[in-house]
Amino acid sequence: MLEKTLRMNYLFDFYQSLLTTKQRKYMELYYLDDWSLGEIAEEFEVSRQAVYDNIKRTENMLEEYEKKLNLFSKFQERTKLIENLKTAIEKDVPNKDILLIVDSLERLD
Repeated sequence: MLEKTLRMNYLFDFYQSLLTTKQRKYMELYYLDDWSLGEIAEEFEVSRQAVYDNIKRTENMLEEYEKKLNLFSKFQERTKLIENLKTAIEKDVPNKDILLIVDSLERLD
């Protein structure tokens, strides 16, 4: 569950501007503020099922955006390459190997 929450938070960060105001608010309350479905339902005067359905639809939308745009996966890859680059510099790896990492970073975008 923690892994899913972390993933949803990242996807929300990348794609929240593509969501409606209501979708953004539900996702913020549920994932960022840790509200329960019941608390959100009470706040918006709707059923728990309505909140659940909206959140599930929004999760699916975020996953679809990620499939098409790959912003999160590119972020993860970039983060890994930067860490590899830092390690290579610290360990005094030959310049040609460092340049390969830099080349990989450039090709990401």
